[in-house]
Amino acid sequence: MRAPRPAAANRPNRWPQRQPNTHPENLFMANIALVGCAHIHTPGFVKRLQARADVNTAAVWDRDPARSKTCSDQLGAPALDNVDAIWNDAAIDGVIICSETDQHEPLVTAAAAAGKHMFVEKPLGIAAQDAYRMAAAIEQAGVLFQTGYFSRGIPVHQALKDLVAQGVFGQITRARFINCHSGAMRDIFTPDYLWMTDLQQAGVGAFGDLGTHALDLMLWILGDVDRVTATLNVVLEKYGPDCDETGEALFNFSSGAIGSLAAAWVDVAEPITAEISGTQGHAYIHNRSDLYITSANLEGADGKQPWTDLPPAWPHAFDLFLDALNAQDPSARGSVPLVGAREAAYRSAVMEAMYKAADEGSWVSVP
Repeated sequence: MRAPRPAAANRPNRWPQRQPNTHPENLFMANIALVGCAHIHTPGFVKRLQARADVNTAAVWDRDPARSKTCSDQLGAPALDNVDAIWNDAAIDGVIICSETDQHEPLVTAAAAAGKHMFVEKPLGIAAQDAYRMAAAIEQAGVLFQTGYFSRGIPVHQALKDLVAQGVFGQITRARFINCHSGAMRDIFTPDYLWMTDLQQAGVGAFGDLGTHALDLMLWILGDVDRVTATLNVVLEKYGPDCDETGEALFNFSSGAIGSLAAAWVDVAEPITAEISGTQGHAYIHNRSDLYITSANLEGADGKQPWTDLPPAWPHAFDLFLDALNAQDPSARGSVPLVGAREAAYRSAVMEAMYKAADEGSWVSVP
């Protein structure tokens, strides 16, 4: 027997509709360009573009001509030799930036200067300084921004954020999020994505690559952090002695709660879990699908069965960007739940502090 839903009288306003307005009269055909094809998620984004009848891919560019040709052939769009042609083309409304992370800043600042709306694959920056410079350029340009934090839209995560805000768990005392897979064991990066194992180009190894998703959820749900510490390990040396393959971080939220985060490419069980404890309740999420709640503040929340009173899933973060881009009415665009540029920059800053703490074996304050 599953946990009962709350009485109907208590439900109507619990899950406000956060979906963008997609009525045909409010849409137009957006022209986008794919700028950089390096990221491991690029093939998935190409498929999403192929599936949409309301988006036209006008151009593809990558500094590697072979990568550019692969994507241009799949999308039926011209592969350009010079990225400046995209910035100078007034018919292009937005860009999808999937380059190496160390190439984000020149591409993002150029896109902002050209007034192009942009989706930038996560993380936004190598570290705090470049990420905040990009955020400032994006905000000054007044363009749409989105990044690849897709986990926010998953129903159990939306529910957890709402329930924490309602005070169902009382004062939050601790939170533990885990996001691990066995990617290094399966060698998912060779040969096309080895740059993601190079800290000069990616800024991070396994801990930052997967941990940034868990970190985004923790900050989105529980707020900012004051200081962090971390331990990172190289286990298999699959990608050399410098690329971390697993890590754990501990941090203090500004609220006083304690947070811990684990991320790895060397976990055969591939756990993805979340746990929040408070003075009046507890929540546990297994594999992004089942939410268990224990709290006397919520009828039926005995923690024995998955909670079923969940909001609808949002579209993928990538599709949310395209939905917002296609809404001609600026007020409709504002209803789409996008990640703010400064939010994305803050996550890069916290992650940089974690890596610094691991290097120093100390606690590090977050700027």
